[in-house]
Amino acid sequence: MRENILINVTPQETRVAVMSEGVVQEIHLEREAQRGLVGNIYLGQVRRVLPGMQSAFIEIGLERAAFLHIADVIEQRQAPGSTHRIEQLLFEGQSVLVQVIKDPIGTKGARLSTQISIAGRYLVHLPQEDHIGISQRIADEEEREHLRQQLEALLPPDTPHGYILRTSAEGATDQELAADIDYLRRLWEDIRAKAQTLPAQSLLYQDLSLPMRVLRDFVNEETDRIIIDSRDTFQKMSDFAHSYVTRAVAQVQHYTGDRPLFELYGVEAEIERALSRRVNLKFGGYLIIDQTEALTTVDVNTGGFVGNRSFDETIFKTNLEATQVIARQLRLRNLGGIIIVDFIDMDLEEHQQAVLSELQKALAKDRTKNTVSGFTSLGLVEITRKRTRESLAHVLCEPCPVCQGRGEIKTAQTVCFEILREILREARQYNAKEYRILAAQSVIDMFLDEESQSLAQLADFIGKPISLQVETVYSQEQFDVVLV
Repeated sequence: MRENILINVTPQETRVAVMSEGVVQEIHLEREAQRGLVGNIYLGQVRRVLPGMQSAFIEIGLERAAFLHIADVIEQRQAPGSTHRIEQLLFEGQSVLVQVIKDPIGTKGARLSTQISIAGRYLVHLPQEDHIGISQRIADEEEREHLRQQLEALLPPDTPHGYILRTSAEGATDQELAADIDYLRRLWEDIRAKAQTLPAQSLLYQDLSLPMRVLRDFVNEETDRIIIDSRDTFQKMSDFAHSYVTRAVAQVQHYTGDRPLFELYGVEAEIERALSRRVNLKFGGYLIIDQTEALTTVDVNTGGFVGNRSFDETIFKTNLEATQVIARQLRLRNLGGIIIVDFIDMDLEEHQQAVLSELQKALAKDRTKNTVSGFTSLGLVEITRKRTRESLAHVLCEPCPVCQGRGEIKTAQTVCFEILREILREARQYNAKEYRILAAQSVIDMFLDEESQSLAQLADFIGKPISLQVETVYSQEQFDVVLV
């Protein structure tokens, strides 16, 4: 399937949409004031070592201290069966070279590793290692061995550094690999030099901006065009492509049309749909996607789809259609962590296995690592998807100030009853001449209509008048009781 990559650039943010067969498959967003930290290398300073948790907090100059677990310490990763303890490797005040492997998410600080890796176009440089690895996406054993021999022939015989061959290395020439090796080694030498001269908590290396990462990470043999609506970014990407991704030079195009690029290709509407709870399926079914702090749930429903055959066949077809949409929504929304999918119950074992197989195939296209567990006894499927940055909803949205993120608000009648209880409580403590209710229009209307008798009974009971006042700026849940 041919891919088009659209890049919309404004001074405030850059947005990237990956499209396949005319359908948006991925959305990536980077704001200048909030650039992602993954890949950045810092000279950190150990603030606190926690032997009980086998972890440490490292200051790298951010608002919150970053987190380093023993499993991400290079000495432990190189010898997984060893008995290294974090208090033996780190001490408070120590300067340590660290790399961000996960952005701060919610209230959690960034996740760190002391194993440094620097990504190039075809290779990932592991300066503390001495072995050659190959991307798991390259499945053919002959090709894997050919690439290994090709790289070994290009490396100096005394080199102590390690490399991982990326998927994009398939078909790369000796000159392209040699240029990547030279670029990565020069980059590492520059990082080491900065670490010797800069103070602790300094940023030593920042990963490429989003448009350049598109060229480095996204472009493959299926990429047809890369369309950019900014002349300046187009020029920078062209220069970068000439230097590092020559195969993409002809694909980089500048869009000069009057109609906004994302509107022309329907990306704006797709982003709006990606923020909705409900996702409609083609044949009448729908998904309900709810994102919580701990996990994401996906509920599959038949909706208006009745099918042409049996009820079992209708359910089976709805679930099969849902697998493709679920995989796409996970990519679009960048949902990570634990995802629980509640497919419609299927009685036949072969139907369950077919749905599971289709889901695994659909998720295999994902650039982000994921795993799929089989159906549980309750008919649920668990997906785990690596979470390295905030979801699309967390980047673009914030909790509703009215419902505080609950997705619901109290009814006007419920608020009326709360106000009546509050007046009764106030009347028992204070001897006011009058009680004035300040509330939203809907609540005041309820007091004037359905709950007028309740209000009159309370005024009679406390022996004091109660007046009403509309506050147009109040939400339905907000109110005040003023003692006059």
